[in-house]
Parts: sequence; C-alpha cells; structure tokens
Amino acid sequence: MKYLKSILFFISLLPLGRLLWLGFGDDLGANPIEFVTRSTGTWALVFLCVTLAMTPMRLLTGWVAWVQWRRMFGLFCFFYACMHFAIWFWLDQNINLQAMWADVVKRPFITMGFTTFVLLIPLALTSNHWAVRVLGRRWSLLHKLVYVIACTAVIHYWWHKAGKNDLQTVSVYGVVILLLLLCRLPWLRTWLQKIRS
Repeated sequence: MKYLKSILFFISLLPLGRLLWLGFGDDLGANPIEFVTRSTGTWALVFLCVTLAMTPMRLLTGWVAWVQWRRMFGLFCFFYACMHFAIWFWLDQNINLQAMWADVVKRPFITMGFTTFVLLIPLALTSNHWAVRVLGRRWSLLHKLVYVIACTAVIHYWWHKAGKNDLQTVSVYGVVILLLLLCRLPWLRTWLQKIRS
C-alpha cells in the first residue's frame, strides 16, 4: 500500500514535470504565461475532482485506502492552485497588491478564482493529524467547505471560458463535479453501498 501511494504521489507530480520539460525545451507556445497559468489551473481542478471522487469510490468498493489518499490528492489540488495563483500574481500582476486587488474587484471570474484559492487555504493548513485532534468535530465541518470550493472553481472556469465562447470542456468538469456532489446525498450513498453488496 505504501508503494502504491508513492506511485500515485509520483504520478501527481507529472503535470509539473511536463511543464518544466516544455519550459526547458522552449516549447510552451506563443504565450508561455497563459499556457502555464491555464495548465496549473486545469490540474488544480482535476485534483479537486479526484479528491471528491475518493468517497464515492470507497462506497462502491468498500476499500478504505481511497479515503486515505484523499488528503494527498487534496494537497496536490492546493499545490497546483498555489502555482496558478502565484503565476498570475507574479507574472501577470507584477506582485503589485493594489493591481491584484483591482483585478479581483473588476473581473468576476478573477473574483471567483481568488475566492476559491482563499477558501482552499484553511483546508490545506488543517490537513494534518494535529488539526484533526485539536478541532474535533469542527474539523469535519470546516472541510465541508470543499463542496463550496467545487462550485466556485467551476464558476471561475465557466466565466473565464464564457468570455471566449468556449464552454465545451468546462461543461464536462461541471457535470463531473455535479455528479460527485450528488453522491453525498444520503439516499445516493445508500444506493452506492447497495451496489457494492
């Protein structure tokens, strides 16, 4: 099981490795900043979907390991979200807080993206055994924020793509996240458990 987790950890780093490979090969396209920003944002959303998929997979298979990997995938979601935010703040906003805030206020899709990132921070900071012990039941309540984050992330992506009239890909993510959130409904959880049995 430890080896499998190590393999999954390595696989989760492959998107970063690909970006580094393309960067060193000067193969990031005509607009490297946009390419890297878009890529890190997409992978943050992918890992958010993977994180949300862990509970349905446990219900379907009865295999506890899915939940044990959930924290790792959630932290990878935050890792790529941090890269996504850092590239925008550093290369697009020139580390200018005033310009950053003006962009957050002015453009709705940036507002939603910034909100998503801010909401991810407390979840990442409390993704450890110490926080679970200290917060007790409040830990579970806090981490239900992931459902809000899933919605704000899709809205961020949707509004960004709506400006370019390109909603095909984001629609797929929207449907996937909707299905993953519906799996949390009590009667659907029961149905998934019955499928396993």
